[in-house]
Amino acid sequence: MPFSRPSQADLIDRAAADIEAGLPGTDARLRRSNLAVLARMHAGGVHGLYGYLDWLAQQLLVDTAETIFLDRHAGIWGVLRVPAAFASGPVAVTGTSGVVVPTGTQMLRSDGAAFVSTVDVTLASGTASVPVAAVESGAAGNALAGTQMSFVQPLAGVASVAAVGAGGLVGGADRETDDALRARVLARIQQAPMGGAQADYVAWALQVPGVTRAWCYPLEGGPGTVTVRFVRDGDASLIPDSGEVAAVQAYIDDRRPVCAQVTVAAPTALPLDMAITLTPNTLAVRNAVTAELADVLQREAYPGGTILLSHLREAISVAAGETNSVLTTPTADVAHSAGQMPVLGTITWS
Repeated sequence: MPFSRPSQADLIDRAAADIEAGLPGTDARLRRSNLAVLARMHAGGVHGLYGYLDWLAQQLLVDTAETIFLDRHAGIWGVLRVPAAFASGPVAVTGTSGVVVPTGTQMLRSDGAAFVSTVDVTLASGTASVPVAAVESGAAGNALAGTQMSFVQPLAGVASVAAVGAGGLVGGADRETDDALRARVLARIQQAPMGGAQADYVAWALQVPGVTRAWCYPLEGGPGTVTVRFVRDGDASLIPDSGEVAAVQAYIDDRRPVCAQVTVAAPTALPLDMAITLTPNTLAVRNAVTAELADVLQREAYPGGTILLSHLREAISVAAGETNSVLTTPTADVAHSAGQMPVLGTITWS
């Protein structure tokens, strides 16, 4: 039978009964009895021990273990938590030609995030593209092109204000969450490595910092070929750029069977536009519906897959505050071609 943790009240009754059984004629339940105090003290201590055993039981299995124990389970199976990664990219600076921006020059984003230049750069024609890296790891270091930057210490001959260059600051990723690590450990247990099976390519892609979801398509390019696609949830862009694709390609190339022709590619984002008649048609309910639709796409969307109309309707119906709704567009399940990745598009409300 399953383990049942006794309540503190039950433990007090047990302790009082044990005292009365050991000391016939006594009453360990009287309000001001020393024996009643003793029973309560004993029950409180035992209740704490039961609590510890209850917690410890959760750590024995991968699917319920907490962070430290989860890392230990993962290590036993050879699955290591993906560390946080540092964002990097170019910053466009202006100033006097011939001036050098030295390695280690510190810059600040408007929100206070710090970055440091990684090579010496000499201004030519009054401009230069300075490669920088975030001082702190994590997705918060990513930034869009044009984001304002400023020098911590002014440089003679260089404008004090700069801007993130084309392509933005990318590659920053947070430390892998417990849920993501747990899913990979369970996949490792349930899908043993087979030296190049379909699940192996997904597992390899997910070991790269920033990759949150991945899919494998055997034989998509013909006999002997394997195509891998992935996305980066929570990044500046869900769809990876060429540098991020190259990083996953290199990682998998070091592990794939020598005879496999592996192509890592970014999915092609295809906005899924919708028209919804909503009751009540308020901003709060719209936001709730939008969040539910984004969630169902994150859970069910994949390159080349189909988004079920019934699941879209369900997501709208469970949104907080919604009392009635009609999804007028789309009118049927939405199928996607190979490589196409559905993302939330424009929602027209009425």
